[in-house]
Amino acid sequence: MMLLRKSIKSLIFAFIVIIPICCSQNISRASFPKGFVFGTASSAYQYEGAVKEDGRGQTIWDTFAHSFGKVVDFSNADVANDQYHRYNEDIQLMKDMGMDAYRFSIAWSRIFPNGTGEINQAGIKHYNNLIDALLSNGIEPYVTLYHWDLPQSLHDRYTGWLSPQSIKDYAAYAETCFKEFGDRVKNWITFNEPHIFAVQGYDVGLQAPGRCSILLHAFCGAGNSATEPYIVAHNVLLSHATVVDIYKKKYQRKQHGAIGISLDSFWYEPASNSYADMQATQRAIDFHLGWFLEPLILGDYPKSMRTRVENRLPRFSQAQSSQLKGAFDFIGINHYTTWYARENSTNIMGVLFNDTVSDSGALTLPIVIGKPIFDKASSVWLYIVPHGIRSLMNYIKQKYGNPLILITENGMDDGNSPFTSIKDALKDEKRIKYHNDYLTNLLAAIKEDGCNVRGYFAWSLMDNWEWGAGYSSRFGLYYVDYNDKLKRYAKDSVKWFKNFLAT
Repeated sequence: MMLLRKSIKSLIFAFIVIIPICCSQNISRASFPKGFVFGTASSAYQYEGAVKEDGRGQTIWDTFAHSFGKVVDFSNADVANDQYHRYNEDIQLMKDMGMDAYRFSIAWSRIFPNGTGEINQAGIKHYNNLIDALLSNGIEPYVTLYHWDLPQSLHDRYTGWLSPQSIKDYAAYAETCFKEFGDRVKNWITFNEPHIFAVQGYDVGLQAPGRCSILLHAFCGAGNSATEPYIVAHNVLLSHATVVDIYKKKYQRKQHGAIGISLDSFWYEPASNSYADMQATQRAIDFHLGWFLEPLILGDYPKSMRTRVENRLPRFSQAQSSQLKGAFDFIGINHYTTWYARENSTNIMGVLFNDTVSDSGALTLPIVIGKPIFDKASSVWLYIVPHGIRSLMNYIKQKYGNPLILITENGMDDGNSPFTSIKDALKDEKRIKYHNDYLTNLLAAIKEDGCNVRGYFAWSLMDNWEWGAGYSSRFGLYYVDYNDKLKRYAKDSVKWFKNFLAT
């Protein structure tokens, strides 16, 4: 009960201290603390293409994207942005904007085509070339080791993250990267958004590998939504702790780098002032952010998860808990939007499906009658609520002791209408306002509230293949013409960032 009261207190504090900043402010790089890092972000599968070149092995997303009906526009990322061949051109785009850093992921299957075994030297060479090109242009590499693209062979061999064998194989892959690239890479991210691939991949089945128990496997074919997402999350957390331990003991002192993890989180606000909705809001946060952050701070899952999931939630041994606690130099936060939460009193979904959503007992929605309706981006889930990032930073500060935070993703998308000309698509005033207003609120969290935030990475450098949305969603600062040799065009937001960073 004491822990619940503390959580609710942190939640209330995050609401009370925030004075929403609704209007555009005159901010620039100089507004932020000295050394604050600005960059753009990407991932291997969404950007590289060249899926069958230079020994790269197949991934679960190659399989999923080529399965009928899994991607809304029936596309795949076989070519994507072709950054595998065009990285020098793209680095010039970043340099022209004045960006400090580039966050990208290494494709595990380019290093180990079968997940384990012999190293693919062509993959090592490619990432060496990319890292060297970034550094020679004054851009710091921030490397994500795993951004959803598990080698298909590991899924075929032992169902991937559902097996503890994944911990050993991931550690061997990660250590290979430390050995090969750690003399130049000073910032490592173990996993990107484990919450999303645990839930979307193993609960609702909408992302690779597409497992669930919904409708008796008519949609997914296999899986158990009541247990698998928790098993996957558990093995991922243990993988993270193992790799951080390896890095800190064997490489950090010599290589002088830092290591963390990127966690996604909406901000949630109660649908009403009732205590039930306040509790539901806390549970929504626990089952989203707390699920992965709390073990790294306190060594165990949130109390609300232990209470509600019971024996379906795996347990950490004392040694595992000790290894998890404090296993980071920084925490990456990927934040895009804010939703409302209310008590799920009927729990119809729980009766039908018994999964992570029903386990939380919180019904989360972007729109609630009687509450403000915010502007939205193209994606159905992405509502534009700039003060949410300030609230989230304050919540993390109050509840978890103000750890060092990097905003490793933030951005919004436009649609990809065939009736919109390139000229019109480049006029992305809404994106400019989005970044300006989120950065303004982030600045207030840092300077007025004392939140320990040291970096901001815009998602994304370019329009890209956006997972289940395919090419129907455009998040980029640069427009990519998929109909004309993937030519890149600067949107107005590029000009805005260039001015922002040059000031």
